Amino acid sequence: MFKLLRFLRTAAGLRPPAAQPRARLSSGPQQKHTTFYEFRTYSIRPDQNSAFLKLTNEKIHLRTAHSELIGYWSVEYGGLNQVFHIWKYDSYAQRAAVRAALAQDPCWMSEYISMAIPMLTSQDNEVVYLIPWSPLQRPLQEGGVFELVSFQMRPGSPALWGDDFQAAVSSHDAPGYGKLMGAFHSEVGALNRAHALWWFESADQRAEVRHKAHTDPRVVAAVRSSVVHLDSQNNRLMFPCPFSPMK
Repeated sequence: MFKLLRFLRTAAGLRPPAAQPRARLSSGPQQKHTTFYEFRTYSIRPDQNSAFLKLTNEKIHLRTAHSELIGYWSVEYGGLNQVFHIWKYDSYAQRAAVRAALAQDPCWMSEYISMAIPMLTSQDNEVVYLIPWSPLQRPLQEGGVFELVSFQMRPGSPALWGDDFQAAVSSHDAPGYGKLMGAFHSEVGALNRAHALWWFESADQRAEVRHKAHTDPRVVAAVRSSVVHLDSQNNRLMFPCPFSPMK
């Protein structure tokens, strides 16, 4: 049947229909490198929060001797007795080698892990990539407050929601608003998840920015286009620990 239809179209001098463009699989240029980031969230026993932070401050150098720490924060709003940290890896092979080396590091195991694990109630991790249009940035100054906003998008990959998500995030990354540290998309963990890490001078400045955004037609229009792809979102306000490289 298909051959007959093609013959009839050719005889009539008609060209075959043009191929439909394929959906893009990212919200920007394709991923061209293997570098990824590991998001880790630890929940701490309420009576051990101060002790855990003190221990980590004293012993984190044993961990950073093995791989690069991007930032380490204590969650103040949106999750009590939690810490959130980001680690950078060049490949999965590098991460596997780091984990194997840590398991064989007697100082790390005896001076930190054996003491820290009883202080925790849970651990969670997620592998993410930086979205190509959003390079990792640094705060304008030390201090301030960081906000991690996590968006659970509807299934379909960034081919469907990537452009609208970029427009919504970029509308907030402007003078008079917050400073975007990086936008990420999930690779391992909950899929179709995106994250935006922001920096503000203070929690009060962040509150002022939120009120301003609600009356900014440019921001409202961009968010309205993006929200149709959204299932849920949550956020955490965090303060950098003294040993955090990003602070």
